[in-house]
Amino acid sequence: MVPAGEVFNFTKVWLSVFISLSYCYAISKITPKVPLFIAMACLPIKIQQNPLSKSRKGHKSPLNYAIKCLLLAALLQAYNYNNYLHPKLILVLYSFHIFFVLELSLAMVQALVRAPFGLELEPQFDEPYLATSLQDFWGRRWNLMVTRVLRPTVYEPVLYISARAVGRKWAPLPGVFSTFLVSAAMHELIFYYLGRVRPTWEITWFFVFHGMCLMAEIALKKVLADQNIMIKSRLTTVLRTMLTVGFVMVTSFWWFFPTLLRCNTDVRAFEEYAAVGAFVKDVGRALTFQPS
Repeated sequence: MVPAGEVFNFTKVWLSVFISLSYCYAISKITPKVPLFIAMACLPIKIQQNPLSKSRKGHKSPLNYAIKCLLLAALLQAYNYNNYLHPKLILVLYSFHIFFVLELSLAMVQALVRAPFGLELEPQFDEPYLATSLQDFWGRRWNLMVTRVLRPTVYEPVLYISARAVGRKWAPLPGVFSTFLVSAAMHELIFYYLGRVRPTWEITWFFVFHGMCLMAEIALKKVLADQNIMIKSRLTTVLRTMLTVGFVMVTSFWWFFPTLLRCNTDVRAFEEYAAVGAFVKDVGRALTFQPS
């Protein structure tokens, strides 16, 4: 007769083997997806739904990014002459600075994820300085990931409800305005987190004003379309781009940048640049064994 203790030990060993083998089988299926899940959940990136598409978006040449790196470096050098520059010109430099930093940072994040996983990722910006209208700027060129988040969560539900109240033709108007209200609240929270200062609601006015102007633009396009009025030419395209970018920058000077500067964001940014530069120098010394 086999002792009860031997049966127990035999069962325990084989149960341990079964659990270990099951774990190895399961983890081999899951592990390759874990880094991808973490990257997609934590980083501002999204997989391109149609990776075979060769649209102009998301296929920028290395030269495009190289030029922007050089321009950003030139901007950083220009800040050394702040005392000789007009305050409005400095705000213009801030406008391009914000865009270059955001696009280059997100491009680096995309490159780091694209390389190991071989994924085609959706772009974050599409040359917003070429926008020909507010609808083009906010809907197709600027911070596209936020646009893709707000569309199904705010715009489309409001559009569905508004279509029953005012009809399908004019339903986009309250949808657009609601989206800008939510964006305003998001930015107020972000700036409060950055500066811990009492809100002055300038950011809210910025987005409310742009939401109202975008509603007016959409309504005007619908009226012109109803009357079969088409205005397209090379000259009007250039003019519309100048007016659109100029409008965004001027209204940013009124409401956006004052709050940004009140939070000392520019000072913190330069401190971070200095910290990164010092870190790179320390790493370089360590690799070359140079004394500090």
